[in-house]
Amino acid sequence: MRAPIGFRISNRRKSLKISQAALARLIGISPSYLNLIENNKRDIGGALLQRVAHHLQIETADLTGDDEQKLLQDLEEAYADPVVESLDFQPDERRQLVAQYPASAGAIARLHRAYANAVASADNYADRLRSDPLLSQLLHQILSGITAVRSSAEILEDVPDLDEAERKQFLGAIGREARALSDVARSLIGQFDSSSRVAGNVSAMREIDDLIIEQQNYFPQFERVAEDLRRELDTRGTFGPALLVEELERRFGVRTQIGGSSGIEDFPGQYRFDAGERVMWLQGSTTLATRQFQLARLLGELTAADVMRETLDAATLTSPTTRRLAARAMGSYLAGAIVFPYSRFLAEAEGLAYDIDQLRQIFNGSFEQVAHRLVSLRRPGEEGIPFGFLRSDPAGRLTKHFPLPGLLLPNSGHACPLWSIYGAFRQPETLLRQVVRFSDGSRYLFLARSLQRRPGSYREPATHISIMLACDVLHADRTVYASGLDLDDREADVPVGPTCRLCTRRDCPARQEEMLTPDGPRSVTRLPLIPQEFGLGDSG
Repeated sequence: MRAPIGFRISNRRKSLKISQAALARLIGISPSYLNLIENNKRDIGGALLQRVAHHLQIETADLTGDDEQKLLQDLEEAYADPVVESLDFQPDERRQLVAQYPASAGAIARLHRAYANAVASADNYADRLRSDPLLSQLLHQILSGITAVRSSAEILEDVPDLDEAERKQFLGAIGREARALSDVARSLIGQFDSSSRVAGNVSAMREIDDLIIEQQNYFPQFERVAEDLRRELDTRGTFGPALLVEELERRFGVRTQIGGSSGIEDFPGQYRFDAGERVMWLQGSTTLATRQFQLARLLGELTAADVMRETLDAATLTSPTTRRLAARAMGSYLAGAIVFPYSRFLAEAEGLAYDIDQLRQIFNGSFEQVAHRLVSLRRPGEEGIPFGFLRSDPAGRLTKHFPLPGLLLPNSGHACPLWSIYGAFRQPETLLRQVVRFSDGSRYLFLARSLQRRPGSYREPATHISIMLACDVLHADRTVYASGLDLDDREADVPVGPTCRLCTRRDCPARQEEMLTPDGPRSVTRLPLIPQEFGLGDSG
């Protein structure tokens, strides 16, 4: 669902008592074209939308209805839940609810979120109890340990003529079994805790999403810290890993170690900071871009510790897990702001038509780092193209996302199988571009590329990820990736949905799950060969 921008323009214009002809003259278009926009028959975006907002004395976000878009998307999930999907909802009911009773719509969305978290937690515990072989094994170990302790204790109690050596032997056995029982019990508790953390992560990621959306993925307090720090670094030498290593040593007494042992046996990560020893360890196989980014992140977090703490304290974060994940996200944001200074990066991006590969070369960054920074160019009055961001593993599971108002990006699980984020795995290290159209008529430019992360050794398997950027097609002609595309040719668009269960395209051959519309027409791609009204072998 898309917010009715045209209606907002019309209502705002009328409230200011500006005629349609006068506004059209001010923004440089014909009155007839403005009439089409106000009746939601023409899309509007980019510079034209900014001119409209300027002359109507209103923020662009107030016209586009970004907050309402997010609420509409939350209601989409709530209304598609199997518990309520069979109810006879009106086609435009969600939009009307958001428009007329936004507080009630928000209450429904919050209640559904709480319900989904509770169901996820219950399902995780039920799965543990029903089918987890490790749980069964741990329970058998506990039973065996109790039996052994009981046996030794009964011997001590019932056999009075044991000599001292035998008594010590049985006491030692009881001690060993008790310690083993303690370890097994901790493992058992850990299994339940890990299940709870998995369920909690769903809620944690939603809270972080809310924080990012509330800030429009732009945090001015971190930008100010990054600008001051980068300005000082540039006076000391050429920005890069070597300078960052020197500054960490000079300012905070942190020694950097590249290669060798991380200090933890079988540590799987590429980098680690040992706060006690004041050592920043980086795996020897890490790229220069990774070293630069992580060193900048550490320098930023140490420099801006108070700012980070204030930001986290001010946010609505209900658990230690959420706070830890939010702190990690804030640290990465701060690192991006240091490595890619806002104004310079935006100027280079605009000048190069958002060519990611050229931006990588200029700033010595990785594809993923540059994509992250493009998403955060939301400074009021100095904005870049609004992008959404997704990352997927080879199994199709979404591992990171930054939302774009209007575009329903799944929080977790899998997205539409037709999205280019999955096609990129079939063409490694090649950027795929794709113009897609959703069933509500909204159109987006998708840019996706798969990446391989360097293994640390021959025995370590290489890992792959896929990165996707998405922007409204209205902004596509500002990018180099629109070259050769006929953006007006809607017939060339790829018809897609958000996920199969939320997609209303009944004729999609890529569908993997049924739509959540049991009372509607049946999907022709999932019918049995023999009509289900007749049984096999019926005689009359």
